[in-house]
Amino acid sequence: MTAVTRGEGQQGHQWRGWRAAARDALYGPGGFYRRAEGPAGHFRTSVHASPLFAGAVAGLLCRVDEALGRPATLDFVDMAAGRGELAGGVLAALPADVAARTRAYAVEVAERPEGLDHRIEWPAEPPQGVTGMLFANEWLDNVPVEVAEVDAAGVARRVLVREDGTERLGEPVVGAQARWLARWWPLRGEAGLRAEIGLPRDEAWASAVATLDRGLAVAVDYAHTADTRPPFGTLTGFREGRETAAVPDGSCDITAHVALDACALPGGRLLPQREALRALGVTGARPPLTLASTDPAAYVRALASAGEAAELTAAGGLGDFGWLVQPVGIPDVLTA
Repeated sequence: MTAVTRGEGQQGHQWRGWRAAARDALYGPGGFYRRAEGPAGHFRTSVHASPLFAGAVAGLLCRVDEALGRPATLDFVDMAAGRGELAGGVLAALPADVAARTRAYAVEVAERPEGLDHRIEWPAEPPQGVTGMLFANEWLDNVPVEVAEVDAAGVARRVLVREDGTERLGEPVVGAQARWLARWWPLRGEAGLRAEIGLPRDEAWASAVATLDRGLAVAVDYAHTADTRPPFGTLTGFREGRETAAVPDGSCDITAHVALDACALPGGRLLPQREALRALGVTGARPPLTLASTDPAAYVRALASAGEAAELTAAGGLGDFGWLVQPVGIPDVLTA
């Protein structure tokens, strides 16, 4: 975690929990996610890394389509859509007959970007009654949460923050938040240990899944599980491609890894991105050298594609992202 300065800071700044502070900094008027450059101006996701990612998502949507019996209208909902890159890429990668039946929604708080494919709807909230797939790539890590820290007496307290990033400890964590910590991220009584209280993410994911009548919901994110919780949390910021201190003034992204095991609903399954993408045909395998002599141009294209696939599935990188796969009224279609 990138450390932030502790102390009193400038007078007159309001002390708030990280959840409220991050919500305003990210989504309020003038917030980070309402800025013209969009998320791609500050960090690179799997969507931006390669069109292979959108192609794999399109392939998964086709599997959902088959499991649903090829409905007259097939919904694709892209949560936290940025500037609509994934929704556009999926529509472009779908077979023509499937694309003709697909209704795409890019769910985002920012204004609709100019030039976006006219087939993509642009709501601020996901539609209800979805028959198809809801896909949330790096959404849950930006659902703001409270941060807890253990004080010198061994008590977990809510961390308060001001707009300049200055922190202090507030009241003890109690109620549903305390129960969440005890169940999903128990903190030993050692001063300085920290955790992000993921309850709002659990609730946000459950609400998103509830929009499906039938189909598949998928969340993809930086993640940890009960056996890999980081002792000091993961709260951090990103600005112009670099990790920076998490400062809730609207100048940077504010993010924290997701306890995806806590989000999972009955029937949900967790797996790393490398396994999910390999099941969808993105392997990173190099093309045979014989192709270089028989069709050099095809070899160069295949080699570039293999490099992009390797980045998407790399250990220590994008391949370590977690996928939470939640079928609703259909079998689990993400199998090799």
